[in-house]
Amino acid sequence: MNWDDFAHWGRHIADWGAAYHKTLRDRPVRAQTAPGEIAAQLPAAPPEGPEPMDAVMADFEAMVLPGMTHWQHPRFFAYFPANAAPPSMLAEQLVNTVASQCMLWQTSPAATEVEGVMVDWLRQALDLPSNYTGVIQDSASSATLSAVLTMRERATGYTGNREGLSSKGRLRIYCSEEVHSSIDRACWVAGIGQDNLVKLPTTGPRFAMDPAALDAAIATDIRAGHTPAGLIAITGGTGVGASDDLGPILAIAKRHDLYTHLDAAWAGAAMICPEFHATFWQGVAGYDSIVFNPHKWLGAQFDCSVQFLTDPQPQLNTLKIEPEYLKTTGEAVTNYSEWTIPLGRRFRALKIWFLIRSYGLDGLRSRIRNHVTWAEELCAALRDDGFEITSDPILSLFSFRCPGNDDDQQRLVDALNDDGRIYLTQGSFQGRKVIRFQVGQFDCTRDDVMVARDVITEIWKTIR
Repeated sequence: MNWDDFAHWGRHIADWGAAYHKTLRDRPVRAQTAPGEIAAQLPAAPPEGPEPMDAVMADFEAMVLPGMTHWQHPRFFAYFPANAAPPSMLAEQLVNTVASQCMLWQTSPAATEVEGVMVDWLRQALDLPSNYTGVIQDSASSATLSAVLTMRERATGYTGNREGLSSKGRLRIYCSEEVHSSIDRACWVAGIGQDNLVKLPTTGPRFAMDPAALDAAIATDIRAGHTPAGLIAITGGTGVGASDDLGPILAIAKRHDLYTHLDAAWAGAAMICPEFHATFWQGVAGYDSIVFNPHKWLGAQFDCSVQFLTDPQPQLNTLKIEPEYLKTTGEAVTNYSEWTIPLGRRFRALKIWFLIRSYGLDGLRSRIRNHVTWAEELCAALRDDGFEITSDPILSLFSFRCPGNDDDQQRLVDALNDDGRIYLTQGSFQGRKVIRFQVGQFDCTRDDVMVARDVITEIWKTIR
């Protein structure tokens, strides 16, 4: 392909993309294909010679597109959103075209410096204190793993990387029973082990970690000769939106000199709205590490996760490795590859810059506020229709059950997703299967949300 062909197909794909998004409501949300169906259509061996781009594009539409679940569909109510606002897509086109590897300041000075400013813009938007700095990671899983590794190294006097963990005793990390599975995986990868992730019970309407249980668990571990290493709190857990009471558990962690990490991957975006601070953000100042994903609710195209740090040095002490070929000379600069596990880095900050400038914080706040309001409205309607609300809305997430047993919940979820008009997922809460519903797709409307009521009641009547 020459550059004239590139320009032609670039225009074609941009036009195709606009038409795709304009017609998403006409498509089933979840892919309606059987396992193996897409692979069976693809040639078993690669071509020996070149093929024309129009043939490649035609096969994409005929073979690939039917097997795609449409995450940008306005009636995508499953999981959490992975939004891609149009300005962030355009920014990604520029990033892909320039195709820089932004591991060091000198390999792309603009990428490094824009990242620093964008992290600070978001710090201000979330009303975090001015001492926070940070880095853009690929996902909250990577940010959490970075924090857990830092907990490990800090608790071992920064000797674990060099000496291993065989003689370090049992390092203990504390969290609630509502944390995301990425917390478990981080403990696996860090060598701390599942058995040393202490999951504590939750209390109250927001299913917050019990501070008394935390304090007792730490005291028990100290008496047993274990080493408390860190605390992981949550704001907006994946299951039902569980949110810890941040101040009291932070005070306990600080009293025991634990490194603290807050997982606000989904709900952190809503903290650009000041009215949610009293309920969900009180006491946030002082957490050593905080992560939230602009690629979820805020509209930045995946992947884009911001990790804020009160002091980056512990994480640098944990992750920084500097062979000769990565050393920089001259003035002191920031090399963000030293803050993260991967060495290679994409220019993720550009899409945040485009996004915030295109909508302004007020425009982004309006969307989030609408989603919260519409979720509350739908929840009330389903309750009126006879469905059991198993967890009331926490921001824009709630869960419910249809009449019947756990098998009936799965039967309803499967029937809804096979129908294609909306997309939901099941979950488990307090020992029972529930159906999760979250509102967060960037371009959804109130009508998109409320049509879910009609679809849920209609499908339930046909299968009960």
